[in-house]
Amino acid sequence: MASEVPVEISREGATRIRIRWSDGMESLWEAGDLRKACPCATCREKKGGKEDRKGGRGLEVIPMKEAVQMRVEGMRPVGNYAYAIEFSDGHSSGIFGFDVLRTSQVRSSRD
Repeated sequence: MASEVPVEISREGATRIRIRWSDGMESLWEAGDLRKACPCATCREKKGGKEDRKGGRGLEVIPMKEAVQMRVEGMRPVGNYAYAIEFSDGHSSGIFGFDVLRTSQVRSSRD
């Protein structure tokens, strides 16, 4: 785990969050991309897809609540290493480690 920690989290419009880290790095996430990156067991299983009778992957039907623009409804710290994030589709079981949240870096004040 990285030793850097979030020092500020802010919304940018209705669908983005920006995280400023203790080392000056910033991460910008679209809520939809963050939702797709959810590391919970249910989401990991869904990402694997389902095999049809012929051994191929079937297309999943997208529920209406997932077809609308995704938003982050809330974030709460989990220990000193992660955030639990609640999304506008009601999903809230993913624990996003700091290492995952830093992967969408947009700029560093060290540059």
